[in-house]
Amino acid sequence: MAGYPVELKVDYPEKLSRGLAVLKFFLGSIYVGIPHGICLWVYGIAVGIVTFIAMWIILFTAKYPKGMYDFVVRYMRWSIRVTAYMSLLRDEYPPFHGRES
Repeated sequence: MAGYPVELKVDYPEKLSRGLAVLKFFLGSIYVGIPHGICLWVYGIAVGIVTFIAMWIILFTAKYPKGMYDFVVRYMRWSIRVTAYMSLLRDEYPPFHGRES
């Protein structure tokens, strides 16, 4: 897929825990959704502001500032990890950061 700037790969797990799947299904919104949801909500507001500012910077300089870009990418990584966990694709609890693991 040359030409796409982003590529998402989720390794197929050899075995997922059935107990964790039941726990995630019934209580996932409490023990994952609330803490990660609150943090991602606040972070998402900041990302919206940064994206708006970056839009104007890009308009006048034709360059996306590296720090702003990294800030938005960290948000996207974090939210995708939480989504993968809640979608029963991963057993590893998502970390509270968006850095590369």
